Amino acid sequence: MSSLSDTIDSPASTSFFGLTRESLAGALGRHGQPGYRASQLYTWVYRRHQRDPAQMTDLPGALRRDLPAWLDLGLPAQASVLGTPDDLTHKFVLDLADRARVECLSSQVGCALRCSFCATGLMGLKRNLSAGEIVAQVVTMGEFHGWRDERFNLVFMGMGEPLANYEPVVEAVRIMRDPEGLNLGARRITISTSGVVPQMRRLAEERIPVGLAVSLHATTDAVRDQLVPINRRWPLEVLIPAARDYGRVSGRRVTLEYTLIAGVNDAAEDADRLGAIARELPSKINLIPYNPVPGLEWRRPTATAVDAFAQRLYPRAPAVTVRHTMGGEIWAACGQLGGLSA
Repeated sequence: MSSLSDTIDSPASTSFFGLTRESLAGALGRHGQPGYRASQLYTWVYRRHQRDPAQMTDLPGALRRDLPAWLDLGLPAQASVLGTPDDLTHKFVLDLADRARVECLSSQVGCALRCSFCATGLMGLKRNLSAGEIVAQVVTMGEFHGWRDERFNLVFMGMGEPLANYEPVVEAVRIMRDPEGLNLGARRITISTSGVVPQMRRLAEERIPVGLAVSLHATTDAVRDQLVPINRRWPLEVLIPAARDYGRVSGRRVTLEYTLIAGVNDAAEDADRLGAIARELPSKINLIPYNPVPGLEWRRPTATAVDAFAQRLYPRAPAVTVRHTMGGEIWAACGQLGGLSA
């Protein structure tokens, strides 16, 4: 596999990765090229994983020569790629064109929501990402892994609130789903949200059955107001119906993300209420033992407390998983290297 550039540096200003096939055809048409060239380029870049126009042998020589001046096919520079000892889990930190740094798969640089237990919230919001910057993250990860498994699943759970950057996120999903491109099925894409209710309902109207993950983290408004301040605008009484309706419209179970924080939301009563919420909608619960963030007060529950919470949930909820990952090991490394999120 070869590439036009391994970094973000390029003389072209238009990112290839932010163009749908239709908009790419329009851009090429302005340079006197027929529309079908867009399908050829999509095949080369997304299916054959070739970003060097010189190697795109079914394109005319003049087009291969001129493309770098028209389109940016470069990818973000990899600031760091941190992995667990078994090499099964990786955390990508990338440098964008303006040297902003993000962790895959991000939709924003920083985040405005300021969830009290989240490292990214400490940054505040710097800017939104474009559709091209989002798709380029996916291609960067694919190239790193040599596209060994093209059936990967994508979760918008890096930096930022995806539904606060709605149009670029949905446009990126459309690009990634193109059958002549990455051809990712909607069931392999999940968009997470802290609870931006109007955009949850708008996403349901798109009729693109991507997965939805709601960062719930609490079962009462009092606690959720503290952990996820956006709850003060869209409390549980409006968030849960929106999640229920999304599940029914999309035909997908909504994932309820629940970070367990010692002494805050890990009591038996919390488990009972969480089970009751889960029964209101097509759902599955993902329990996440908290990874401590330097400078924040919150603590991770003991393994015994996590197990007790899960066991109390099992008979009360449709489906429960506990994220037993090595994310803590990666976070420890990120903490030493200036990583961006928990």
